[in-house]
Amino acid sequence: MAGLIVTLVIMIIIFSLLGWAVRFKQAYYLISGFNTMSEDEQRQLIQNGYPQKVGSLLICTAIGTLVLLPLLFTPFPYAFEVIFGFILLFLLGGFVYLSRYELKHKRKKGYIISISLLIIVVGGVALLMTFTYQDYEVILENKKMEITGMYGQQWPIDELKSVELLDEMPEIGFKTNGVGVGTLAKGHFNVKGYGNSLLYIFTDSNPIILIETSKKPIFLNNQSPTVTEDWFNKLRKYLQ
Repeated sequence: MAGLIVTLVIMIIIFSLLGWAVRFKQAYYLISGFNTMSEDEQRQLIQNGYPQKVGSLLICTAIGTLVLLPLLFTPFPYAFEVIFGFILLFLLGGFVYLSRYELKHKRKKGYIISISLLIIVVGGVALLMTFTYQDYEVILENKKMEITGMYGQQWPIDELKSVELLDEMPEIGFKTNGVGVGTLAKGHFNVKGYGNSLLYIFTDSNPIILIETSKKPIFLNNQSPTVTEDWFNKLRKYLQ
């Protein structure tokens, strides 16, 4: 969480400084491609108000992100998605709108590029989020345990040392290779008291299954406590 907050604060500062420099200090050279234009094209673009509006867009993005930042300190489970979605849609949507202030002979191309980029990025993020939130299952067969879905793996039964049902999840530290969105954590995280661990958990749901392996601990649960307990009972019997 601390890393995410620091990242967002840095983004707010960068957006603010860039927007201020462009909007109020006429640092138009910070806008991609501006310096490669002819003086006449630069003058027309300034008369259209394009660079000034780019500066305003960056400042508004910084302000909006700052306003939404306190969501991270509330119980709201989708604070990260809301903040990231705002930045993404506001910036990309803003540049689509600003295409109308481009040079006349570049407006059509500007619209096409901006809209295409918006569709590709939003579509890509939507696919990633869908895959991230895809349900995972525990499969026990052929002397192996498999956890399906993103970051899914298989383990031979002789690598599984013990299984325990915890009342709650230990404190999760930094992420080493995984995804943590909303209440979902998948992948490799550092867990207090356990070190580098593999997580497949919903942080707002208890209990938690702890599987000790010969390599690293695995923390696992389902949004339904009943399903989690069913997985635990099957794992316990499988390891006997």
